[in-house]
Amino acid sequence: MNNYLFTGSSHPGVKNKGVALVVALVLLVVVTLVGLAAIRGTTMQQQMTSNFYDREIAFQSAEAALRAGESLVLNDPTDTTIRDCRPVNNKVCATDPFTDSDQSTVTVQTLATSQFDAGALASGQPQFVVENMGDFADTNGSVKQLSGCASYGGCGAGANSTYFRITARSGDPANSADRAVVTLQSTFRD
Repeated sequence: MNNYLFTGSSHPGVKNKGVALVVALVLLVVVTLVGLAAIRGTTMQQQMTSNFYDREIAFQSAEAALRAGESLVLNDPTDTTIRDCRPVNNKVCATDPFTDSDQSTVTVQTLATSQFDAGALASGQPQFVVENMGDFADTNGSVKQLSGCASYGGCGAGANSTYFRITARSGDPANSADRAVVTLQSTFRD
């Protein structure tokens, strides 16, 4: 006959069964937290990728507007849509013509879809502003002209060139609906 030492319970080892349940519940909570952290990380990476993609589309649209502005200057540097910012006319233009307080002299041009179709992925059609910054002496010293001078304006001592500032953006921020808007600016010599 076996003699058992009972400690107030009719079955030996009852206390061990409760511990197994607690350990299982703790492990379940830990696995759930790890799963939630993985979901959160994946969601964050997806948002970051989406924002990067949106910015790249906006950058390409702004680049297209910049090239359209350069094309306008090459085709007709006296176009009436070009804003006069020449110092000889006592004109002072803000660095960003899209936010210039003297909006009456700013001609914002939106690219036609025949020039560049931003498509459904973009927030809108790109825009640009061309400004005539005036005539300045050609640079001497470390800057060298590598091609024919006739296609780039004057060359040599005392020669002047007309400089244009072209500011382009990927679309109108008022219509972007929290999408990326990229603004680019270049100085272009006629």
